[in-house]
Amino acid sequence: MAHRLQGGYRLNKKPVNECNDILISVITIVYNGDKYLEQTIQSVLNQTYNNVEYIIVDGGSTDNTLEIIRKYDSRIAYWISEPDKGISDAFNKGIALATGQLIGILNADDWYAPEAFTKIAAHYEPDSIIHGNNQYWNQDGSKAHQAAPNLELLTSEMSLNHPTVFVSKSLYQKYKTFDLRYKLAMDYHLLLRLYVSGSKFIYVDSVITNMRLGGLSANIVGCYYEVYRAKNEVLGKKLSHKIYLYWTLLRYKISSNLSRTPLSFINSLYRNYISPIKKQY
Repeated sequence: MAHRLQGGYRLNKKPVNECNDILISVITIVYNGDKYLEQTIQSVLNQTYNNVEYIIVDGGSTDNTLEIIRKYDSRIAYWISEPDKGISDAFNKGIALATGQLIGILNADDWYAPEAFTKIAAHYEPDSIIHGNNQYWNQDGSKAHQAAPNLELLTSEMSLNHPTVFVSKSLYQKYKTFDLRYKLAMDYHLLLRLYVSGSKFIYVDSVITNMRLGGLSANIVGCYYEVYRAKNEVLGKKLSHKIYLYWTLLRYKISSNLSRTPLSFINSLYRNYISPIKKQY
């Protein structure tokens, strides 16, 4: 069943044409994510920048997710709960509903920094992709490392922090949305297509989002293979793509093994002083 607030209610309670600020649409997709969802929602609703349209796409949760959403019903522009065809399909549902000039996507266990939207909006240009840094947190609540993007490496691997990325609605309209064939690296496939198209990427040197370390294990290996597939599809098949795939698999294997030994500090040294991309290894 779909649930919509009458009139397309917005957080600032003003018609869009009465506000000089750009409208930012934020999409959260969720499925049985009641553990952290409320913190995610509050990080959107408590932003100092208030020209925001918040959309939640639920995949038919059976836990307390819907109760949490209903708690904030009057401040959410649109929410829907129904089965979907995967992450890409859920993303696309949200994008189809979004009316803002900029669209951000926030996972149901991540949260925005308090001034994130103000910083993003200050760098807005039409037909652009705006992105920034991501702060990782340990399970005990202490800060871990920051992940800084490296656009120059995007043709090699996912070198941007997708939760920090805000894409102009016009680019989705021009270059299409997420490809349902991709189950893991759909964000990389999309950003690579935008990069090759010559779209403008704008970097904001500030923490935009926060993510926890030590959650459920992701299918990292499967993601690497989808990145390899996306590169072949967008950039053309090249031997260098296969070589880089093997390098990323080897790098991941070594770091995973080291993390279970007293030599785990080597991973931090590599990430902080050697790796051109600071990321979770």
